[in-house]
Amino acid sequence: MTYTIHNLTRSTIIGDRVAKAGTSSERTTGLLKRSGLESGEGLWIIPCEAVHTFFMKFPLDLVYIDRKHRIRKVVRNIAPWRVSACLSAHSIIELPAGTIDATGSQPGDQLEISPR
Repeated sequence: MTYTIHNLTRSTIIGDRVAKAGTSSERTTGLLKRSGLESGEGLWIIPCEAVHTFFMKFPLDLVYIDRKHRIRKVVRNIAPWRVSACLSAHSIIELPAGTIDATGSQPGDQLEISPR
């Protein structure tokens, strides 16, 4: 199942083919087997407060959200071999680099996550 993530505050679509990583094995594997993400694709890791990009093959944009799906932090264009965290987040959405700027997403924005 994939999800559509709508930024209600900005009236933009962050992703329309976002997979969910909710099990331990899905969270551990994440995007490591992927060589890239197309526009609209992403991975929603739940629960999660921190990620690493060790062994990744491409940069990502990260959107940290709380339980009410409000953006707590954004990280643009995080390169492979980095670590990022937001202790007030409940989950993270990993997106193609450039998505945050393209959608204008920023902390405080309200997201709506719905099954596709």
